[in-house]
Amino acid sequence: MAQAKRKKRFFDVEIPSIDKTTQLQAYEMPELDGRFLKYDLTRILKGKSVMMTFKVKVEDDKATAVPVKSIVMPYFIRRMVKKGTNYVEDSFSADGKDAKLTIKPFLVTRRKVSRAVRKNLRNKAKEELLSYVKDKSAEQLFDEILRNQLQKYLSLKLKKIYPLSLCEIRVLEAKKK
Repeated sequence: MAQAKRKKRFFDVEIPSIDKTTQLQAYEMPELDGRFLKYDLTRILKGKSVMMTFKVKVEDDKATAVPVKSIVMPYFIRRMVKKGTNYVEDSFSADGKDAKLTIKPFLVTRRKVSRAVRKNLRNKAKEELLSYVKDKSAEQLFDEILRNQLQKYLSLKLKKIYPLSLCEIRVLEAKKK
């Protein structure tokens, strides 16, 4: 006996952190649960190239996407690093309120600086970020990165060591505890 053909349909998925709605294709709504969604935020953030990965959660016939990972695109970083400047990058794990976070800050100085200054910038950035994220949820941190609050806070703290031309969180990734 022939089986009835199933047809894929589009389902609306809300992304509350950027106030957008997108559509994903599936046979049934529950199939969307746990699916990952990549979203380019370049237009929303006025040219700052950020790629965000969201995880879809389905609760009573409503699909919402929760941010999981944020990456500043490499071509944006290459454009920001000019001749006659230094950059400082780091990578570390931190415990947030509800998730384990991987944070990779990226700092660009205004002029060439000594290795000691770069080391101080790296250490101070790590110390400040560790104390900042310990009482914040992952979703809160992603929102602050999109609104540039975390970068501004960090830049003001590091300005006392050496003024920066760029202060970005290159990668922020949340994993469940």
